[in-house]
Amino acid sequence: MTYLPRHLNDRLIRMVAHFPVVVVAGARQVGKTTWLEHALPDWDRVTLDATVDVEGARRDPDLFLRNRPSPLVIDEVQYAPELVAALKRAVDRDRRAGRFVLTGSQQWQVLKGLSESLAGRAVFLHLEGFSLAERAEVSGRSWLSRWLEAPGEPPGRHRLALHETPHELLWRGSMPEPALLPLDLVPDWHAGYRRTYIERDVRQIRSIEDAQLFGRFFGLVASQTAQEINHTQLGRELGIARTTAQQWLALLVGTWQWFEVPAWSGNAAKRLSNKPKGYIADTGLACTAQLISTPTALGNHPLQGALFETAVVAEIRKLCAGMSPSPRLWHWRSHGGAEVDLVLERDGRLFPIEVKAATAPRRRSVQGLTSFAKTYGDAVAPGLVVSLCDRPYALSADTWAIPWDLAPTPQSVP
Repeated sequence: MTYLPRHLNDRLIRMVAHFPVVVVAGARQVGKTTWLEHALPDWDRVTLDATVDVEGARRDPDLFLRNRPSPLVIDEVQYAPELVAALKRAVDRDRRAGRFVLTGSQQWQVLKGLSESLAGRAVFLHLEGFSLAERAEVSGRSWLSRWLEAPGEPPGRHRLALHETPHELLWRGSMPEPALLPLDLVPDWHAGYRRTYIERDVRQIRSIEDAQLFGRFFGLVASQTAQEINHTQLGRELGIARTTAQQWLALLVGTWQWFEVPAWSGNAAKRLSNKPKGYIADTGLACTAQLISTPTALGNHPLQGALFETAVVAEIRKLCAGMSPSPRLWHWRSHGGAEVDLVLERDGRLFPIEVKAATAPRRRSVQGLTSFAKTYGDAVAPGLVVSLCDRPYALSADTWAIPWDLAPTPQSVP
């Protein structure tokens, strides 16, 4: 299969050069192993297993590490929680940089234990599916970086040379394999992924007797992407308790199949009480779950707008992952009903973004941005409307409409 370079590669190499442990986390099949094979070709590597105690990693983790000297890549570290303490002992004996790179596909006790036990010794990278620029095999300074540094100016001029239509990109999703498969095989891949995820990953984490019901829950959640989450409603739709719906949604979050964007409020206490917006991590999985058979069918589907917003928010998350520090992401809804899809917080400023699945957004698209600016005043930067337009243009004195597929600027260009 064709290998597409990942834009976090430079960050990985810099981290390896300065820290003893780097943890690369992300959903199953997102490309962690393939990426590390290309980024660190000379490193030794071992893949752990849920059912087999590979080389005694669980039985005698200290001996396992002695038999596998660094530099070492350990894939799927969550299958050997006993390794956490042994890694800490090994690193405390030898704090050289570039000793271990660990991968994990679950945000549960093992990765949390690594974060706590290896504080000051380890750094974390989150790998998601392909960004649009990765698919186009183009690198450089992202439009998001440019906008955060110079809001009010167009963050780019040129679009990426992508071979797929927007509907096909959403329908395929961003996982490496379906991004490169023939179109007719994409639904089969997604169906197999979902089945393996439920039967293997989910059941290893939590005892779920009715896998079919959990599969229906996955499909229902996918239909609610880009909405505020109502656990009671989710439970009622399937005849399960609200607490069960909460636990199952937390399981999706813990395996990177779902992510949430909290609500912004100038009052920190209110941020905790307001509802987050939830997003399916991969639009291709959502399309298969909703039985959307082709990219053409997606163009006429009621979920088209929600899936486009999901893809744009996921794209912005990927661009943020390359920044240090990464901006915080919020959404905003006023008591009067005004809303902004995404608010980035960085350097004491708020950067609002609206997402519109329209080829020619109009001035009314900025109403939520205007309300947000009036509410929070000078802290608010000029806004953006990310859309399907074919070029950037000014919607108002301080708001630009931009294509969702703006190309990065080559690093050699000032």
